[in-house]
Amino acid sequence: MTISVSAADIDDKALLEELIRWVEIETPSQDAAAVNRLADHVEKLAKAAELTVERLPGTLGLGDILSVRSPRAEGSNEKTVLILAHLDTVHAHGVIAKQLPLKRDGDKLYGPGIYDMKSGALMALEALKIAVAKGSRMPIDLVFVPDEEIGSLSSRAYMEKLAANAGYTLVVEPARDGGKIVIARKGVAMYDVTIRGRASHAGTRPQDGRSAIRAAARLVLDLEALNDAERGVTVTVGTIHGGTGRNTVPAECRLVVDVRVPDDTAAREITGKIEVMKPVDPDITFEITGQMNRPPFAQSEDGVKLFDAAAEIAAELGITLEGVVTGGGSDGNFTAALGVPTLDGLGADGAGAHTFDEHIFVSSLAPRTALLANLMMSLEPK
Repeated sequence: MTISVSAADIDDKALLEELIRWVEIETPSQDAAAVNRLADHVEKLAKAAELTVERLPGTLGLGDILSVRSPRAEGSNEKTVLILAHLDTVHAHGVIAKQLPLKRDGDKLYGPGIYDMKSGALMALEALKIAVAKGSRMPIDLVFVPDEEIGSLSSRAYMEKLAANAGYTLVVEPARDGGKIVIARKGVAMYDVTIRGRASHAGTRPQDGRSAIRAAARLVLDLEALNDAERGVTVTVGTIHGGTGRNTVPAECRLVVDVRVPDDTAAREITGKIEVMKPVDPDITFEITGQMNRPPFAQSEDGVKLFDAAAEIAAELGITLEGVVTGGGSDGNFTAALGVPTLDGLGADGAGAHTFDEHIFVSSLAPRTALLANLMMSLEPK
C-alpha cells in the first residue's frame, strides 16, 4: 500500500490553533447550550469545506447531534465508513481558569477535554476534508455526539441507525499508552440501588428500627464478591449515601454501582445475579434499577483485518501500531455489537483523561491525522 497523505501534508500549526479554539469552548455534557456552542463552530467549519451537514435537535435536555458527510448522490445506499466523535467533556465550567489552564510545556499541551477527545474530533474533521479532496472509495459519515461521557443516552439510536449501513467504524477516542489503539472494550452496566428500612430513635427505640445502612453494607460485600480478575469482571460500588442523623436508625441508603464485563456470557451472568439480589431481613427492601449501558466490544475476524490495514498504513507513516483491550466503554461498543468491524483509539496520543493533568503530545497530531485520512481513503466495500 502506498499512502496518499504524509504527516508533512498536515498543517500542524493551523490544526493546533484550531484545537485551542475548541478547548476554549468548555462543554460539560449536561450543559446543552455549551455543547451546542461548539457544535455551531464545527458546523461552520464543515459547511465552509462544502461538506454535507445534518443537525438533529438535542433530546433529554442535552445538546444537538451533528452529522457531517462526504458528498454523495441523493438516495445513495452505498456502505459507508462511519466515524464516531463526541464534543462533550467530563469537565465543569471554569476548569480552564482554575484547575487546568490551557498551556504548553514542550511537546505537551494541557487543557480540559483536549485528550478526551477534542483533539480526536478535530483530527477526524480534518482527515475527512482531506479524504474528500483526494477521493475516498466509500462514502464517509462523521458524527459528533453531545453526550458520550454520560452514556450516549440521547445519541445511541442515531449512531446505531447509521451503523446499520456502515461497512466500518472508526472511533477517534484518544490513543493509549504511547499511541496504542483500541481493538476491544469491556461492556459497561450501571445500576442505582435504593435500600429501604425503618427509622427509629437510636437511643430509646433501636429495636424498632431496621437499618438500611447495615443492609447496604451486606449488599456491598455481595456485589464486590462478583469481581473476577481472571475473567476480567469488575463490580464497583462507587458511591454510598444514607441516613439522616447520628442518633437515628437509617431508613434509607443509596448505592451507585459500575459493572465491566468482557463478553456477552459474562454480561448475562453478572447482570442476572445483580438484578435478583434480595435482602436477608424481610423488613428491608431493595430497589435495583439499571442495565447494560454499553455492550461488550469484542474484536471480530473483520476487525482483525481492519486493524491490519491500519497497521500497514501506520508503518508507512513511521508508526508502529499496537492494539490493546481496555475496560473503558465508548460508542464503538454499540457498532461492534452490531457486527460492524470497529477500530477505536484513533485520536491523539497523550494522557490524563478526566483529570486536571489532561494533555496531548502535540507531535502526535499530524501523523495520526494522516493515518486517519489514509485509512478513510483506502477502505473499500467488503
